[in-house]
Amino acid sequence: MALYAKGTVLKQSWIVACEMQARCFHISPLAMAAQKVAMSKLDASSYLPHAQLQEKLEIVKNRLKRPMTLSEKILYSHLDDPKNQDIVRGQSYLRLRPDRVAMQDATAQMAMLQFISSGLPRVAVPSTIHCDHLIEAQIGGAKDLARAIDINKEVYNFLSTAGAKYGVGFWKPGSGIIHQIILENYAFPGLLMIGTDSHTPNGGGLGGLCIGVGGADAVDVMANIPWELKCPKVIGVKLTGKLQGWTSPKDVILKVAGILTVKGGTGAIVEYFGPGVDSISCTGMATICNMGAEIGATTSVFPYNHRMRDYLVATERKAIADVIDPYGRDLLSADEDAPYDQIIELNLSELEPHVNGPFTPDLANPISKLGEEAKKNNWPLDVKVSLIGSCTNSSYEDMGRCASIAREALKHGLKAKSAFNITPGSEQIRATIERDGIAETLREFGGVVLANACGPCIGQWDRKDVKKGEKNTIVTSYNRNFTARNDANPATHAFVTSPEITTALALAGTLDFDPRTSKLKGANGEEFLLSDPFGDELPARGFDPGQETYQAPGDPTKVTVDVDPKSLRLQLLDPFKPWDGKDLEKMVVLIKVKGKCTTDHISAAGPWLKYRGHLDNISNNMLITAINSENGEMNKVREINTVRNQITNDFGGVPETARFYKSKGVNWVVVGDDNYGEGSSREHAALEPRHLGGRAIIVKSFARIHETNLKKQGMLPLTFANPADYDRIQPSDRLSLLELADLAPGRQVKCQILHADGSAETILLNQSMNEQQIEWFKAGSALNRMKQVAAKK
Repeated sequence: MALYAKGTVLKQSWIVACEMQARCFHISPLAMAAQKVAMSKLDASSYLPHAQLQEKLEIVKNRLKRPMTLSEKILYSHLDDPKNQDIVRGQSYLRLRPDRVAMQDATAQMAMLQFISSGLPRVAVPSTIHCDHLIEAQIGGAKDLARAIDINKEVYNFLSTAGAKYGVGFWKPGSGIIHQIILENYAFPGLLMIGTDSHTPNGGGLGGLCIGVGGADAVDVMANIPWELKCPKVIGVKLTGKLQGWTSPKDVILKVAGILTVKGGTGAIVEYFGPGVDSISCTGMATICNMGAEIGATTSVFPYNHRMRDYLVATERKAIADVIDPYGRDLLSADEDAPYDQIIELNLSELEPHVNGPFTPDLANPISKLGEEAKKNNWPLDVKVSLIGSCTNSSYEDMGRCASIAREALKHGLKAKSAFNITPGSEQIRATIERDGIAETLREFGGVVLANACGPCIGQWDRKDVKKGEKNTIVTSYNRNFTARNDANPATHAFVTSPEITTALALAGTLDFDPRTSKLKGANGEEFLLSDPFGDELPARGFDPGQETYQAPGDPTKVTVDVDPKSLRLQLLDPFKPWDGKDLEKMVVLIKVKGKCTTDHISAAGPWLKYRGHLDNISNNMLITAINSENGEMNKVREINTVRNQITNDFGGVPETARFYKSKGVNWVVVGDDNYGEGSSREHAALEPRHLGGRAIIVKSFARIHETNLKKQGMLPLTFANPADYDRIQPSDRLSLLELADLAPGRQVKCQILHADGSAETILLNQSMNEQQIEWFKAGSALNRMKQVAAKK
């Protein structure tokens, strides 16, 4: 794959300019990078790392002696020990040195509580906290924000003071969504960043490797400990043709999701290349990378090009672009004939707009067939609510294209038939679309502009128009549409599509509408066909920064971080007990989960977000929406008499039953299905089972982030060597994990199943722990192990 294959005159002139710049000033690319340009205007003492990255890359190149993909170049150039690190895709555990850490407020609470527990005085890498998750959509932006600040003042004060004391930048409520703030201020080509949110890969639209992790991983990096990642495979997506008409960047990932499914990207980085890349804006590339989380990918990335440079310049980072330009042909692009583990080819000129769902983001429906599919499957045709924005699709270009549709409708005397909500991605986007009249156009169309926050995308939505259990349809430009994800109503059929198609369906009020071919009737009775949407990629007058919402780290000696012992929102952490060296015998099966079990099922969001800093309180939501295989119901498990080992006739909630077992000193396990823990990065889904007495999770397969989070908390994440063995285990069984003293990388674990009738059988379980992760299990958690190592120094 050649990054600078045939392309536009603009792109060619950009390349020539970069080469002339280096020649005219008689300096090499390495020397240019050595001029110490800050990674961000908000991190004045942290400089672009490209010179050092190029040096490490040369070491790895000499070792591998083969062409390399873009993602390999960025990843391997961040190795802690590039000379000696084993590098085998899908096998080696890489020890990496990320450039920065980003945390959203829901996950930052637990991350900062863990960092405080480590006893370290200050973070070792640039880090930020972003207040975007705790703002509930009710009325409109200003009022919802004011309400959230009042309700969450205890949490915001904790995060603000913790950030000030420990060297972490703090983006106040109203700043915007973490991923949009990162794109506007911190992301750059060649960056390696970890973020405590599954949609961190958004930064791949600006050429960085941005990877979603749990809070414990963030603590490692902030504590200056090399971060571990299993060496990913690389899936290449070759783009040809050109986006046009109603087809948008969102349709690229909607199509890819349909091809790969929600677990097809697990253990891999998705890397886009080919001549079609240059028809996509920088923010459009971010949209594609953002939703790569829905296919389980480690992250996604695009090669550096002039669209990224334009965005850097527009966001007042020309100095960064000037330093990075000379690296475009090597560090920031794949080599010719780079080896991919799988290649998908998409012709953008032939790509049709898609609407994915309901209930899963990989059920891909071309717009031309959506109405037919809806009728066939008895999906409600009437669109009750349409929602645009979120971290996935709230760029200036997105909002402008939606406004073009709204303006045309208004000229014909039409407004949205469905309720229409708009979520700006950041204060900068909000201020700019207000200044340029885009927001007012969307309001005239019938829209309500919500706060600069995640809102309905993550379930922070006080929805009033339907009752819980009422079957209905909503359409969004979000990224995720699991059951009850947006409004806590399991009967809501949520569809994910582009903001343009969302707006068109809001106008038509029905799924049975293809804006390319279906005509509308204006107020005067005349029929018309919507024009293709259009919008400026970047604002002609530049971005309006809006209100100042950033707080820089302060003087740690003048800041106190308090956690009230009586607080219902925050709780200092007690260390988990270390392993006692014995086998885990006769553990009860708390629940045998049937079917899809995402992190939303394991640790629900929505109203539970307020307890993200209080482990005991939030544990009351553990697995309450998972389906029990025994009865097909949620939050209803049969209790085992822990004295006589007999099934009782008593059913209880999952958390209550787990607490009962814990009170009796009885260990328990969860048995699950495929891709267990897909979705969000929230480590609470691992912390809660550990806190309530769980010791192992045994499933057919895991989603990457959740499996890592379980390891970090001292849980045993195990998979059936024979997936059919899932059917051997009954909810009344007792399970023993044997020969744990011999636990070693690659070694299978013996599991004895003791049935209620007294019979027994033994099966084998696989585990993916390396030596360090086994030490986490023995110590009781990664944090415990960190303290053990520190104590020896």
